[in-house]
Amino acid sequence: MSDAYDPPTNPPVILHRDDHLLIADKPAGLLSVPGKGAHLADCLLSRLEAACPGVLLVHRLDRDTSGVMVFAMSRLAQRHLGLQFERRHTAKTYVARVAGHPDAEAGYIDLPLGADWPNRPRQMVDFEHGRAAQTAWRVLAREENATRVELTPRTGRSHQLRVHMAEIGHPILGDPIYAGCASQAAPRLMLHAACLMVRNPDGGAPTTFEARCPF
Repeated sequence: MSDAYDPPTNPPVILHRDDHLLIADKPAGLLSVPGKGAHLADCLLSRLEAACPGVLLVHRLDRDTSGVMVFAMSRLAQRHLGLQFERRHTAKTYVARVAGHPDAEAGYIDLPLGADWPNRPRQMVDFEHGRAAQTAWRVLAREENATRVELTPRTGRSHQLRVHMAEIGHPILGDPIYAGCASQAAPRLMLHAACLMVRNPDGGAPTTFEARCPF
């Protein structure tokens, strides 16, 4: 991640809003929540608060990841949605472009992850102290030197998709932390939260929200 913070200035894209939920399409390069220091105060949450007073945080996406995020419009909805994420009652699907060509058309990664403390915010595979982390993947399209894949995390660890794909030899293009020379192969991190299913706090009906992949 670059030290410079120069987020896009476009107003937030709201995909859906009702009395309980607000669904937004976060652009790459914008923090989900404020960082440490006044120069990192601008974020999706603060922009949404200005447009929709009372909106509350439920989960986060990495700064350089784009796509669907759900926010709550009441404390009750926030608790309801937070429990859904905690109990894995949500379903998330990402699209990524990765370096090279996987041998198979689909696979499943089961590698525990933990913080690489001397190199924060970097995460690493840690069989001794790491927390369980699983990711399913499948090929969507093969390009000349890259592959477009669909990623479905079964857990929600920090940097999970980025570490898992790098560990199997196909880092996500544009990743400044895990991709090595492939970090220069794209103008941004090629990772997008394309689809999110949550249960509406009003009645519990499952609802799916989508944001078009920008790459």
